[in-house]
This record gives sequence, structure tokens and C-alpha cells, in this order.
Amino acid sequence: MKTDIIHVSVNGNGMNAALAQAEKVAAYKGLSPRSEMHLRLLTEEMMGMMRSITGPSQGEFWMEDRDGTYELHLRVMTRMDSEKREKLLSASTSGKNEAARGLMGRLRDFFDRGADEDIAAFSSPLMLDSIYEQCSTPALDYEWTMQKYQDVLSDRVARREPDAMEAWDELEKSVVSHVADDIRISIKGQWTEMIILKKLA
Repeated sequence: MKTDIIHVSVNGNGMNAALAQAEKVAAYKGLSPRSEMHLRLLTEEMMGMMRSITGPSQGEFWMEDRDGTYELHLRVMTRMDSEKREKLLSASTSGKNEAARGLMGRLRDFFDRGADEDIAAFSSPLMLDSIYEQCSTPALDYEWTMQKYQDVLSDRVARREPDAMEAWDELEKSVVSHVADDIRISIKGQWTEMIILKKLA
């Protein structure tokens, strides 16, 4: 099953429709109240991240169901060059994007990079040395998964690295990391896509 694609934007357009779609999917599939709540919560988290993207961006949201594993997709094209992005960020008091806190805020950075920014030079606290690599899938430039991030981070926490301890604490406090089975980010050219996966019954 694949739902209709809903067009969403940073100004809030389509976000209520995305939440309504989560409820319709839950009703159509006969999900339990707990599963319906999880589906709606993950949709809310995704829409909240979309709302925090810098500059005028539009995206596509849809859901797919594969043998009881639900995939929430958000696909956004980066339209802003690095110069425009820097001008927008310089308007904030700190000169940084204040929304880049917590796991979803940091994931938003993947969507927020400049359209002219080379992914190899992209900097994010989520791109640990041992996790960053060009994607093995020829169709993609880069792929990040929460599972791989957790595995690498766990090794660093075992070595008591201070930055890893802080990142692990942030991961532990994230609602979406406790609800989702995995989160995947893929980048192909100017397109960035997030997929949240959750097994529901």
C-alpha cells in the first residue's frame, strides 16, 4: 500500500493533511490505538522538522506499508545556495539555526544544507568519522541510518569519549528514536529524503 503524496511546505501547508492521512491509514489498516498513536506521533515529529527548515522549501510526504512495517517518507529539494542560507542564519542572535537541537533538529540539517554545498564537505554532528561514507547505492550520493549511527556511537560511549556521551544522551532523550525502528536519510543531488520505519499491528 502506498498513500497519495501530500505536498507540504515550511509555512505549514499540507501538514494537517499529513496528520489526517496518518489517522486514515490507521483506521484503514485497523491498527490498535497504541499503533495509531505511534503513527501520528512520528508524523508530527516529521512535520515539526519540516517546519524548521531554513528558507522557502516544499516537500512531498507519503506513507507505505510493507508487511506491517510502515514507512513515512519526506522528500525535499534544497533550493537555497549557501550564501542565501548564511544570510538567513546571520539574522539569528547566535548566527546558528536555533532549531538544530535534539535528534530531529540535527536531522533537519541534512535538508538544510546549501544546494551548492558538496556533501563530502558537509558538516554535521551526526556524521561521525566512522559512519560517513559515500553511499554504496549508485543512485544515491549519501545515506545515513539511525541504526548505524547508534552502533558507532555505542562503541565510542564504551570508550567514554566526551562528545559521544553527549550525543548518546541526546539520542536517549529523543522521542522519535524511542518510537521508530529506524530512520534513514538519503541524498541524491539536491533531493534529500527521510524515511522513518516502524513495525505496527
